[in-house]
Amino acid sequence: MSPSRAPDVGGAGTTALVIAKEPVPGRVKTRLTPPFTPVEAARLAEAALVDTLTAVAALPVRRRVLVLDGRPGPWLPDGYEVLPQCAGGLDERIAGAFAACDGPALLVGMDTPQLTAAPLAPVLAPDGWSVCDAWFGPAADGGFWALGLADPDPDLVRGVPMSTEHTGARQRRRLLDAGLTVGDLPVLRDVDTAEDAAEIAARTDGRFAAEHARLRQTVLR
Repeated sequence: MSPSRAPDVGGAGTTALVIAKEPVPGRVKTRLTPPFTPVEAARLAEAALVDTLTAVAALPVRRRVLVLDGRPGPWLPDGYEVLPQCAGGLDERIAGAFAACDGPALLVGMDTPQLTAAPLAPVLAPDGWSVCDAWFGPAADGGFWALGLADPDPDLVRGVPMSTEHTGARQRRRLLDAGLTVGDLPVLRDVDTAEDAAEIAARTDGRFAAEHARLRQTVLR
C-alpha cells in the first residue's frame, strides 16, 4: 500500500482506542499468580485499567473508545464509547479496533498503568499525523504498548504474530514494509509478572500503585 499522510488534524481529529479485558479473576494477569491470588491479580488488572482509562480521558482527542472483551463495570469513566472485541487472535482484535475508526487512531493496551500524556505528546501534536504515517510504542518485553495509524488499515496489523518477544519488531517492520514513515515513542514496561508490577508501582502514584501497596502487605503477612 502507499502511504496516506493525514492533514494537520492533531489530537482533535484522533480516535483513542483502549483495548482491554474485563478484570475477571482467572482471566486476567494470570502470570501474577503466585504470589498474588487470582482475585488479587484481577484487582491489580482493574487498577491498571482505571489508570489507563484516566490517562486517556485527559488526552486532547476527538473520540475515546474502550474495545472490550467482556462487560463494562463501575470502573469505566464517563466519556467512552464501548465496542466489543471481535473474534480471533489478538492481531484480529486489534485490526477490528482500527477498522471501527474513520480517521487517525491511536491504540493503547491496559498493561501500562504508568501511562501519562507525556509519551504520547508527539502523536497528538498539531503536526503529529503530518510528520508520520504511523507511531510505534515498543514494550520492554518485545511487544508494543501503543500503535498509531494515520490511515487505520486493519491489514497493517492482521497476521502479525502476537505475544512473542519479536512481536514489536515484526509489527514495526510491517509498517515500514507498507512504505509508512514511523515515529518511535519511548519504551514502556508492561505489567506481566510480579516483578513488573513492583517496578511499575514504584514509579507511579495512581490507583495501581496504591492497590499494589495494599496487596503487597497482604502477601508479606
